[in-house]
Amino acid sequence: MNYPQIELAQSIIEICKAKNIQHIIISPGSRNAPLTIGFASDPFFTCYSLADERCAAFFGMGIAQQNEFPVALVCTSGSALLNYYPAVAEAFYSQIPMVIISADRPTSKIDIGDGQTIRQRNVYDNHIMYNANLTEEANQENDILINTAINTAIAQKGPVHINAPFEEPLYNTLDALTVNPTIIDIEELPQQYIEYDQYIEDYKKVAKKLVLVGVNNPGVLDNSIIEWLANDPSVIVMTETTSNLHHPTYVEHIDRIITTFSEEDFLAFQPDILITFGGMVVSKRIKAFLRKYKPTQHWHIDTLRHYDTYSALNKAVVDTPQNFFQAIKENVEEFGTSTYKQWMQDIVTARIEKHNAYLTSIPFSDLKVFEVLFKELPHNTQLQISNSSAIRYAQLIKIDASNDVFCNRGTSGIDGSTSTAIGAAVASDKPTLLITGDIGFLYDSNGLWNNYIPKNFKILLLNNGGGGIFRILPGHKETPVFNTYFETSHHLTAEHLAKMYQFDYLTAHNEEDLYKACQAFFSSNDTPSILEVFTPTEVNNTVLSNYFRNM
Repeated sequence: MNYPQIELAQSIIEICKAKNIQHIIISPGSRNAPLTIGFASDPFFTCYSLADERCAAFFGMGIAQQNEFPVALVCTSGSALLNYYPAVAEAFYSQIPMVIISADRPTSKIDIGDGQTIRQRNVYDNHIMYNANLTEEANQENDILINTAINTAIAQKGPVHINAPFEEPLYNTLDALTVNPTIIDIEELPQQYIEYDQYIEDYKKVAKKLVLVGVNNPGVLDNSIIEWLANDPSVIVMTETTSNLHHPTYVEHIDRIITTFSEEDFLAFQPDILITFGGMVVSKRIKAFLRKYKPTQHWHIDTLRHYDTYSALNKAVVDTPQNFFQAIKENVEEFGTSTYKQWMQDIVTARIEKHNAYLTSIPFSDLKVFEVLFKELPHNTQLQISNSSAIRYAQLIKIDASNDVFCNRGTSGIDGSTSTAIGAAVASDKPTLLITGDIGFLYDSNGLWNNYIPKNFKILLLNNGGGGIFRILPGHKETPVFNTYFETSHHLTAEHLAKMYQFDYLTAHNEEDLYKACQAFFSSNDTPSILEVFTPTEVNNTVLSNYFRNM
């Protein structure tokens, strides 16, 4: 008997195998049964079953984030694949490769009133690198579409969508492979010739160069380039926790430095050349500064995308940061004279003194929690940090360079931080700590409904009774409307969730509690654990506002 839906599934599976896509995240359903049975029956693949599609997609994205290679997500038809969309958008803007494989109804069943049908073709069109809309039988045209989709995910570092229509029966199996799909290699893009002479000439002649680094995986620059940039007196390198780039002379705490700048300071800081690389930047203040005090030139280095974030981009450098700076370095025999770096270093030194003095004077609060946490944090820990206040507080306190830091900064959403962190923990050989706020944690609490959580996975949950980030944004006023619709005030805790999902559960309500809890929290690695730290809602925004005033 001919089962075209099984042969179509076999084609998808065999091409995934040929492309070395090993991690398959499956959300249970009936329409995707031919895919599920095929993937799960083949020992080449490592399959994961997650019932909540939104959590499944972020979990898969966490694995892809660490491996820098696509995972495949498999779901049934209908609304299921819409739940992937937040992770699809995040992967699109964060340049994380994923292959979404959705089962669909045959075309003849769409829009006739039949069950579990929506218009699935091109459903992610605004945030996808490629759409492969398959027909109902295995054939060479489908093979080409599948190959193109997966090749695009690998080469362009983003999500792609393969939509496969299946007709019943769905649960039949075949004992042997009945298809021999076409495999198409990734086409090497022609290397663009870069005229470095002009870059070198401009680099040499200007006295103020600002290198601003966004989100990066560790290892984007080697030590020789890191040191070379650090030794150039005309260069200020500004990084964030998510830059994963460290040197004692690099400016790591941007908002601490520039928040209290005067007009004179901003003019002194205004660069002749702005050089950027990496993903999104957290600091709103540095973006506002560069949009107002524009550099004469802005060069962005990336092999794929070049956003004009500061409305000043005039050179899109299609290269890796390592190659670009190596080409400049080889042609700069000696540094010119400039006081740009030293001017900044003097400010940094003064800010550190004020920072340390202020932290000794503050009451227990969100800021104090981050100070204690990063003192107690074991080296060589992978940090996954949720958005909103958590990632902003993390910019203010020094984190040891041995700790890698990740955050979903593509769309800056809170919706999948826990699921992403768990996926990253599965793929990483480092113990993983998620630092999250209460709203983000509660929003993604289904992320704990996961059978693959490593025993040494930990969550530091900062519970300040609501969306504390909104208290520190301009225009905050203490009103019933604010408390209900912006801050989302609540009295919930993680205690019962921890019990239900078999996490160890610790709490802290003051600084002494926190130090004691951290010792137990970080020393136990036999069971996933949650440390919930309760801070006073009304105190946090005052402490943070005064922090910047004291700088």
